[in-house]
Amino acid sequence: MSLAQGFTVIIPARLASSRLPMKPLADIHGLPMVVRVAKQAQKSQALRVVVAADDERIERACLDHQVPCVLTDPHHPSGSDRLAQACELLGLRGQDIVVNVQGDEPLIEPELINSVAQLLDQHPRCPMGTVAHEIHALEDFLSPHVVKVVLDKNSQALYFSRAGIAFWRDAPVSVQEGHSPTPKSLSTPKPLRHVGLYAYRAEFLALYPQLSPSPLEQLESLEQLRVLWHGHPIAVHVTDMACALGVDTPEDLERVRRLLA
Repeated sequence: MSLAQGFTVIIPARLASSRLPMKPLADIHGLPMVVRVAKQAQKSQALRVVVAADDERIERACLDHQVPCVLTDPHHPSGSDRLAQACELLGLRGQDIVVNVQGDEPLIEPELINSVAQLLDQHPRCPMGTVAHEIHALEDFLSPHVVKVVLDKNSQALYFSRAGIAFWRDAPVSVQEGHSPTPKSLSTPKPLRHVGLYAYRAEFLALYPQLSPSPLEQLESLEQLRVLWHGHPIAVHVTDMACALGVDTPEDLERVRRLLA
């Protein structure tokens, strides 16, 4: 399916959140956050935008604001499993393209959604695509909370890691007593930060729940490593766009409220 033929955005929304209770329903200037995300995604070229909820309260909030929603099993172990069930409920199959937009990104750029959907047209062998952008701050490169990715010559992922990759062997370092040497600057070309926006072929989403978890996935706590472990290539779009602020904590929520005030 080409971008001209359309694609579907699915937004997995899970009510439980350890850092921000009832996160999908958090109010942002009169709209629940998951509805804000859906309204933003509707600005893309998607044929339709659907929320995949795990709770009737999310479903009710979506329907109250004319946002299509399907109710999925609350016990899915991952967002990809929830997407697979949503595809089944929506009748998506084969080469139909699905873009997974996280339910906590009310500032997601619609053009970025279009770009990741188009990626699978450009990489016909890849069942999955995602996004990355250059890292410019050394602290981000060193942080295990920032996921890094390295690519091959065809802009397909070689590996994702919480570690600082690619490792610059000859980087200038600072040395403090009792600590390992720390790089003082970033390499050129710049390392890449992975952005959690994904496109899939529907037939691959149907296959995904049958793939066994991989040791690397469990070690790094990165679900996309299961895909590479089983030999499926992942195409990566490198964007110049700044990473939109996601909402993980009450402080994040307040920042988004201020930005949208």
